[in-house]
Amino acid sequence: MNRFSGRGLIETIDWKLVTYYILLIIIGWVNIYASIHSSEPSSIFDPSCRSGKQFIWMAISIGFAALILFVLNPRIYESLSLPIYIVTLLLLIGVIFLGTEVKGSRSWFSFGPVSFQPAEISKIATSLMLAAVMSQSGYRLGNLRNFLLTAAIILVPMAIIVAQSETGSALVYVGFVFMLYREGLSGWLLFMIGIAIAVFIVTLTISSYASILMLAVIITLCNALYSDRIKQWFKVYLPIFAVLAGIPFLLDWLAGMTDNPGAFISKFRPEYIICVAVAVSLPYFAYRAYRAASPFRWLSIAAFLIGIVFTFSVDFLFHDVLQDHQRKRIEVLLGLKDDPSGVGYNVNQSMIAIGSGGLVGKGFLKGTQTTYGFVPEQSTDFIFCTIGEEWGFLGAALVIILYVMLIWRIITDAEHSREAFTRIYGYCVAGCIFMHLFINIGMTIGIMPVIGIPLPFLSYGGSSLLTFSVMLFIFIALVRNEKRYF
Repeated sequence: MNRFSGRGLIETIDWKLVTYYILLIIIGWVNIYASIHSSEPSSIFDPSCRSGKQFIWMAISIGFAALILFVLNPRIYESLSLPIYIVTLLLLIGVIFLGTEVKGSRSWFSFGPVSFQPAEISKIATSLMLAAVMSQSGYRLGNLRNFLLTAAIILVPMAIIVAQSETGSALVYVGFVFMLYREGLSGWLLFMIGIAIAVFIVTLTISSYASILMLAVIITLCNALYSDRIKQWFKVYLPIFAVLAGIPFLLDWLAGMTDNPGAFISKFRPEYIICVAVAVSLPYFAYRAYRAASPFRWLSIAAFLIGIVFTFSVDFLFHDVLQDHQRKRIEVLLGLKDDPSGVGYNVNQSMIAIGSGGLVGKGFLKGTQTTYGFVPEQSTDFIFCTIGEEWGFLGAALVIILYVMLIWRIITDAEHSREAFTRIYGYCVAGCIFMHLFINIGMTIGIMPVIGIPLPFLSYGGSSLLTFSVMLFIFIALVRNEKRYF
């Protein structure tokens, strides 16, 4: 066959991706009915109940999928990426002033019975814009101008979504990091993001002193590994850090020994010691970095200083930036507070439901937590606990396996693509689905805060289902377009 001769429908569509998609939306539809059948007793097709409405959205989504696959020219996505991105930014800004407030978040446009969330559309727009910019000839992520432009494409809509008090939707944008890593982003940046999360948690749960000490341990250890001086680190730095780790306990002991509560020792904070140590040692390390002409050491010094500033900013971020319900959820998650009847109620009931399912589950429509409505938002954010209770560990594992196969297939197709636009867009799609999957299941089993993230293709909601369907089938159409001629 000639290389440029067209290929047929069966050969060009990735039917495995289509199959995974159909299976997931059917599983979601059935479990939405299970989650509401006791409160909305009717047929699964009844348009007056959530399962019936979801069926309508499934039909609409499949219709859009067919339109994308068989009618629209896949080339238009690259050429229209900038207008789509700009219009989406205008919608994100407009919803702050004109949108409907739902649960403290002004992020929905409502037109009678129909509502949609621009934050959902923004994932498609941002993915297309990233693919269009990063696939241009001569683009290199290591170039500062390119890096700043790419960061702006991601951070601008993310910041607007945060301004809508939709922190959960904004967190999904972290999924684009996986695409950036594939396209050449340094692994050290990903490592630093992980360290920032660790600093935030350690500062809240232990102290800022512990965070700064943790930073010092990690950064000096990285330098020792980089310069192949790991033995020196164990001989010199590890004993120093062991002594510094004992200072808070020593100060507490000395404060307990005095009868004067106003004594200096009782007011002395261990952070002062480490700040003095940094002020004294920093010139020495800067001199060594200058003599060695080592960019890595200079970056280490900069990272440590930024880490210290971030450590002392955690209290402000937690108490003055996050909203009250967000703080409470994080406190419950980290074990700082126990509120099983308040903000921890959803998660507690969800874990009971999942745990009670056992290996094979209680059976369809037989879940007691589900039937009697113990878990709020069970057809939307907590749909996974319905699966866990009625289908058990095996059913929950099957759903997760389907997601893994879906994401893996997207990545495989992206890697086999000859066009950078298709590859980059594919990784964006995989990253967004993974973040939703990780956060949603994480919050139903108590390892992530409850931030209102739907489970792709399964949770009730037309806006979410249609967005993910369009997002996925744009990628399938791009892959099909390549397969037609290669």
